[in-house]
Amino acid sequence: MKNKAVAIKKYIINGLFIGLLALLLFVPSAKALVIRGLMEIGLYNPEVAAKPVTAKADLSGIRFKDAKGRTLSLADLEGKVIFLNFWATWCPPCLAEMPSVNKLYEHYKNDSEVVFLLVDADSDFAKSQAYMDRKKYALPVYNFASNLPETLFKGALPTTVVFDKKGRLSYRGEGAANYASKKFVGFIEQLKALKN
Repeated sequence: MKNKAVAIKKYIINGLFIGLLALLLFVPSAKALVIRGLMEIGLYNPEVAAKPVTAKADLSGIRFKDAKGRTLSLADLEGKVIFLNFWATWCPPCLAEMPSVNKLYEHYKNDSEVVFLLVDADSDFAKSQAYMDRKKYALPVYNFASNLPETLFKGALPTTVVFDKKGRLSYRGEGAANYASKKFVGFIEQLKALKN
């Protein structure tokens, strides 16, 4: 009788473990929650140099469109720091970093020197905007309106790219990161301080 109770307990524990594992594998928001927890304890901080290393990029042919069909060229944003994030609603690391991206956006939303573009890799405005509305984020969502050079986006999600005020590539990171960290805010401030 005792062995049967031990066996049942073992099956229940194994079933719970398998259920938890399945939840983490197949439910993006559950996996995102775990990644977000790791971000909170200091993992997943973006690697930024003490002094921004910049490389000139040709922004003239890089365009995005918003939900209203308006096209925005990165070349038109010269003189501003550009925070460009490629993401998707099905991507757990994207969902995990979104609260930090939103916090950074809230910090700079009234700053005319910093521009945010969140590019939905699926080009599904309805789905991406529904996600933003559900989470009460005011992040500006865009879709692709041109081809992108691989130096900016190779297809890995999430990918974040930051350009300085002269249109130079100053940061490129793949994978989830805490963009609301003091170190990253300091990095953005350094880019803002660069003279045009």
